[in-house]
Amino acid sequence: MSIQEKIIQQYEQSHSAIMTQLEEIDRNRKIYPLWTIREIVAHLSGWDDAAIAFLGAVLKGKLPATPAMRGFDIYNAETVSTREGLSYDHIVREYISTRAKILALARTASDEILTTKSVLPWGGEGTFEQIAEGLCEHETTHAGDIKKFIEEHNSK
Repeated sequence: MSIQEKIIQQYEQSHSAIMTQLEEIDRNRKIYPLWTIREIVAHLSGWDDAAIAFLGAVLKGKLPATPAMRGFDIYNAETVSTREGLSYDHIVREYISTRAKILALARTASDEILTTKSVLPWGGEGTFEQIAEGLCEHETTHAGDIKKFIEEHNSK
């Protein structure tokens, strides 16, 4: 399996895990102390935006931006607050759209591009392959937390 195929598979699997949970979760229940499913999906879209910007820049031979340079917590808060006035349905559509953009970009990228080192969205140096691996694992963790929450609250 090529690196490109692996990345596409990772993104499709982690996205599917979240989408499955969206059908089962009460939109207004807090999953984390300050976040409902709406905020989690907004947060995931924000990280998709960072991944899109990184890969888009690398594909053009440019230096990517560092939107999370001030830290993960600040970036997470910004990704949620910038989507504050949007409806739940809009946020979900955006999440679906950003994932489609990542997959489209990944399908145009060679394994060489996907493993080219550049500045990461949070600083430091790494590759899109590393970003994809980390973000997909992150997304899968959220999906697991949501699933656990649903199971615990459905058994009561």
